[in-house]
Amino acid sequence: MSLDETIVAVATPPGRGGVGVLRLSGEAALAIACSMLRLNSTLAPRRATLADLLQGEARLDEVVVTYFQKPHSYTAEDVVEISCHGSPVVLRHAVERAIAGGARLAQPGEFTMRAFLNGRIDLTQAEAVRDLIESQTLFQAQVAAQQLEGSLANRLRPLKQSLVDLIAVLEAGVDFAEDDVPVMPAGEIAPRLAAIQVQLEHLAASFTFGKVLHDGLVLAIVGRPNVGKSSLFNRLVERERAIVTPAPGTTRDLVTETVAIGGIPVRLVDTAGIRQASDEAESIGIRKTMEAAADADLVLLVIAPVAGSGQSAADRELWFKLRQRNAILVCNKADLRAVHDV
Repeated sequence: MSLDETIVAVATPPGRGGVGVLRLSGEAALAIACSMLRLNSTLAPRRATLADLLQGEARLDEVVVTYFQKPHSYTAEDVVEISCHGSPVVLRHAVERAIAGGARLAQPGEFTMRAFLNGRIDLTQAEAVRDLIESQTLFQAQVAAQQLEGSLANRLRPLKQSLVDLIAVLEAGVDFAEDDVPVMPAGEIAPRLAAIQVQLEHLAASFTFGKVLHDGLVLAIVGRPNVGKSSLFNRLVERERAIVTPAPGTTRDLVTETVAIGGIPVRLVDTAGIRQASDEAESIGIRKTMEAAADADLVLLVIAPVAGSGQSAADRELWFKLRQRNAILVCNKADLRAVHDV
């Protein structure tokens, strides 16, 4: 993989669509693009130009071509984007023409890698590109966009510079120990390091939130049969995703759905009711329930009143097992009994 090569790839998702975009980046991007096209005018930087994509000497498609002259492009190299109609056949032909003209098929993420290697973006911004593409919620996209603009880099840059300055002073004191060179007093070194450490710790503390925002959470809904787990699940996903019947043990297997809660993707898991299994299938379902609870980031333990009493011993046993984890007690069917005795 060399920066001297010109690379090409389809920049839009695979499949049919209204528009498909071919992207070229590298020293020969403009020449290769011109060899594929019939132009009515010269390509000018940052100007959209109408052209014909050729098959031999015949027009295959009418396209719009945009030329970004280095360093004013995404990769800081010459970049040409050809917007075709979104036919996989047309796009495949365009890629083949570009390769025949001297380009190489880009590796996944290579355009962003070139932007990083050419100093167009830093590592935090490269990660933000990935996060923005993979975002499932508007909040995720907003946070990624802020990082792409440099929000994290702007916090790291002064800390790095402070450390570099401190190292330079300390090395000067060692290198010129016998000369009359002013050296930072030893008593000032520790406070300066401590101040930097505090700011780094604040950044590190935000990592947990960032990981949750990027990866999302898994939330398992568990409890005895017929306490309303599936009804709660359907309420959270806002549709009838899980089957609900008055009969206990309706849910035998795990039912999953991803929703956005507070801008964070949450994978909800509806589980089989926990009781003494009546058959092998239910036994497997209950085992999967316990595994889901163990793997989840958060567990909702749903309880409901037992006829003629408060809560069952099974509820108390489940709560005792789960309270050491991140668990929330959900008291359901409150209309059937005023007080939940747990």
